[in-house]
Amino acid sequence: MKINFKKTYKFAIKSALFISLFASGFAVIMVSLFFSTKGNDLLRFGFVCLAVIYLFSFVVLQYRVERFIYRRVKKIYDDVSLLESSSFINQPITTDMETLTREVKKFATDKKLEIEMLQVREEYRREFLGNVSHELKTPLFTVQGYLSTLIDGAMDDKAVRKKYLKRAEKGVERLIYIVEDLDMITKLESGDLNLEFSEFDIVELIQNVFDLLEMKADKKKIILAFENYHIQPTLVYGDKDKIQQVVENLIVNSIKYGKDGGLTEVAIVNLTKKKVLVRITDNGEGIEKQNISRLFERFYRVNKSGSRSEGGSGLGLAIVKHIIEAHKEKIYVESEFGIGSEFSFTIEKAGLKKPELDLEQIYSKSLKINKLKN
Repeated sequence: MKINFKKTYKFAIKSALFISLFASGFAVIMVSLFFSTKGNDLLRFGFVCLAVIYLFSFVVLQYRVERFIYRRVKKIYDDVSLLESSSFINQPITTDMETLTREVKKFATDKKLEIEMLQVREEYRREFLGNVSHELKTPLFTVQGYLSTLIDGAMDDKAVRKKYLKRAEKGVERLIYIVEDLDMITKLESGDLNLEFSEFDIVELIQNVFDLLEMKADKKKIILAFENYHIQPTLVYGDKDKIQQVVENLIVNSIKYGKDGGLTEVAIVNLTKKKVLVRITDNGEGIEKQNISRLFERFYRVNKSGSRSEGGSGLGLAIVKHIIEAHKEKIYVESEFGIGSEFSFTIEKAGLKKPELDLEQIYSKSLKINKLKN
């Protein structure tokens, strides 16, 4: 980017004035002391000295300052790559240091922000790799332990063999679950996962999730229910399978962190003419404020010890966030520690998108009509 500098002569003007005043005054004093010069001649001599010395000083100072600025400023700009060196060719260099100071300060600020961002990314990378290794290490060691025990002689006992193989199978299933979630979140982040949009009833979908998770909720005596018992069917537009995964992950979280004998309620609110808000509320342990901003990070867990014993890949909320963002919608979270949490997301109402015309169906219908006419 080419920057236009303003050329200033302030430094040369002021410096030349000071030098000329001092030099001409000194010359007048010396002439008056050593030579018998009349007052008018002395005055004229003083003005001539002042003018000559001023002009000479101004030219020399301006030239020297420009040369000084040119050499050093060009090197600074070349070093920090603020400007291409070609932008200096056949162009006067300013003696206005304000412009240079502003640009160098801007460069330094940008670099500082870039370094801070790289440090944050590096810290996140280290934490992410640590979390991945921990999540994979636990089931891997579990499977390895059971298989090693079988190889060392426990295989001869049919009861032990069956029990250990089942436990090893659970460890493999957990590994597959983590890998599949990692694969999904990678595709969501890179935009490679194609969403299949259709119209569906969000109320029916949530009821299906309730039925699916009923046994899991019964273990903690948690009730799954709609906030409004007389809720009406609500058609929305989105990827049905992915939205079901969002609802399922959020309700699983409410069960996982819910208290025994608690309640998980789902409400569907007409937010605007185009949007529906799905709200999932529980009266569980809640989330502390300092943890809310990191909830949707991969493998981030509020309770790092207890939550791993509950199972899961640690990617549920991260997947939820990416699916909702892939729909170009928003997800919100509100929580108060010790009282409960509320997760909500928006989704588009059905009927706002015009269905795409299927050319093959249109062509086949037109053929049938022509045959009937003939």
